[in-house]
Amino acid sequence: MVIEEPISGVEEILGRWQNEIGPDYAGYKNHVYRMINFCFALHNCTPEEREKIIIAGCFHDLGIWTGHTFDYLPPSIAQASTYLEENNLAAWIPEIELMIGEHHKLRKYCDEPHPLVEVFRQGDLVDFSLGLVTCGLPRSYIKSVKRHFPNAGFHKRLVQLELGWFFGHPLNPVPVLKW
Repeated sequence: MVIEEPISGVEEILGRWQNEIGPDYAGYKNHVYRMINFCFALHNCTPEEREKIIIAGCFHDLGIWTGHTFDYLPPSIAQASTYLEENNLAAWIPEIELMIGEHHKLRKYCDEPHPLVEVFRQGDLVDFSLGLVTCGLPRSYIKSVKRHFPNAGFHKRLVQLELGWFFGHPLNPVPVLKW
């Protein structure tokens, strides 16, 4: 298993949003790199699947900053859809919407026509759990990826954002989780 960097799609897409993401940029970018590498290790991807994972990875949490909300899946999906339309990839919108929209699903996502949805969910889960959940990846590989792409305060920032959301929305404390 290799660690891939740089990935031109990540640099190009996230580079457009660096000012919007602000001081959280390094943490988010490293999270994107970690989860993409985990996805690539979980699934032997075709070039098209790799591109879909890269695009979904860049946009999956972006709505935190573009939508200024912890209920960030709708703005993340909207930004990804706009990007896909602008790049003549509109046919990918349904699958990438699912990849982003279901990436915090607590149970396995089962949809034969869209196997990348589950791969993407697992890749994010490995990183979100700080490697406690491995989804079958060797712990040594997870450790290497985490060392290569430091956290840079990403998880701490998520906790801060979640607490801010919770106090304003106690009846909907984690709007991005799905059963």
